[in-house]
Amino acid sequence: MAEQPMLKFVSVERDMPEKRPPDLRRTDFNEIYAEYADAKAKEQSSRCSQCGVPYCQSHCPLHNNIPDWLRLTAEGRLKEAYEISQATNTFPEICGRICPQDRLCEGNCVIEQSGHGTVTIGSVEKYITDTAWEEGWVQTIKPSVERSESVGIIGAGPGGLAAADVLRRQGVQVTIYDRYDRAGGLLTYGIPGFKLEKDIVMRRNDQLAAGGVKFEQNCDVGRDISFADIRAKHDAVIIATGVYKTREIQAPGVGGLGVERAIDFLTASNRKSFGDTVEEFENGRLNANGKKVVVIGGGDTAMDCVRTSIRQGATSVKCLYRRDRVNMPGSQREVANAEEEGVVFEWLSAPKGFVGDPVTGVMVQKMRLGQPDVSGRQAPEVIEGADYVEEADMVITALGFEPEDLPTLWNEPDLPVNRWGTIKADYVTGSTALDGVYAVGDIVRGASLVVWAIKDGRDCAEEILKRLDTPARIAAE
Repeated sequence: MAEQPMLKFVSVERDMPEKRPPDLRRTDFNEIYAEYADAKAKEQSSRCSQCGVPYCQSHCPLHNNIPDWLRLTAEGRLKEAYEISQATNTFPEICGRICPQDRLCEGNCVIEQSGHGTVTIGSVEKYITDTAWEEGWVQTIKPSVERSESVGIIGAGPGGLAAADVLRRQGVQVTIYDRYDRAGGLLTYGIPGFKLEKDIVMRRNDQLAAGGVKFEQNCDVGRDISFADIRAKHDAVIIATGVYKTREIQAPGVGGLGVERAIDFLTASNRKSFGDTVEEFENGRLNANGKKVVVIGGGDTAMDCVRTSIRQGATSVKCLYRRDRVNMPGSQREVANAEEEGVVFEWLSAPKGFVGDPVTGVMVQKMRLGQPDVSGRQAPEVIEGADYVEEADMVITALGFEPEDLPTLWNEPDLPVNRWGTIKADYVTGSTALDGVYAVGDIVRGASLVVWAIKDGRDCAEEILKRLDTPARIAAE
């Protein structure tokens, strides 16, 4: 009788890929986790309980068929596992690296709830697709039939790229308009290489370009081309710009030299990793080397900033967050990685203002948690008389992002937005009140996860394909 390949969680312990030692990884921007070997990937996949109601799948925004590709991996059928994974996820090797699995699939694993330690879903997902690239299983996009219809996509982030992939595979002509010189959005210029090495993103960009997706780079809609012109050129338009406007701190001294925005700091660092000449980095403004750095915020962007500062050679790095560790929005795994690398977290601490110009310190208010706010989280309250000054040569604000005023920037007053500035669009189809105009990702949801943008892009592309195939449209042609 053949050995049961699954349900080994009772005899095999959870085992993440080995992490590089902190003293080594803090000196470069390479990814910190090693790759699974084939035997280890099989072993960890075999821990899956193959439960009847797979909560890992239901809590994944893409509803990836996780139990299926775990079983196939455990059985050594890796190419089939890749095909199942790729069927629901455009970029599984990216999600395997940057998704907060502890809050999504792994955090809802049934065996985790029973105390056995979750299956290492993200690491296996990464391994499957990295192997697929190495073995040549990832093929160039080759539509069986070319179609005459075209779709314009504004924004080359994960939502726009995912939509482009789905549309192009069906033969639709796709043009992506993006303000940056490289596609990928925050995957390219926002997320540091130690979480997502840039050749991983460029490889997908190259696959799309080789498959016939046209990229209009360094193209700022509203300046280099009008939104109206894009609409006139295409049968449908998808807005996938993301949200890039920094949420500002209102405090004395905020405009002083040395108080920098997270997006500027991370973009400069990522450009350096590409070998670009970055004046603000070379002159020291956006370079943490030799500085006492204070980062303000508790999300994943703040974690990216503190860990980047360490690698740039900061003499000290502290993170101020107004709530406690339990209530912070960022990944707990990222916090642990940051602490290992030397970052100090000052919980229940909020900025009151900034000292000096150039900055020499942050005026800090100590907080305590009071009654829950509208979100159900305990609201921070100021502890009177507990203020102090935290020394700093550089302060990085990472309090999140807001949408730009697209109706004004694009001279399109009819573009429907809500009171927060995000575009009003159907959450399933992405359709807006403007005929043929769709919107996906953060510009609809507000700052969210890459995996949600991928889902939105895929769903929107499927809706556009249905619209292009309607009998009324076919008859009109």
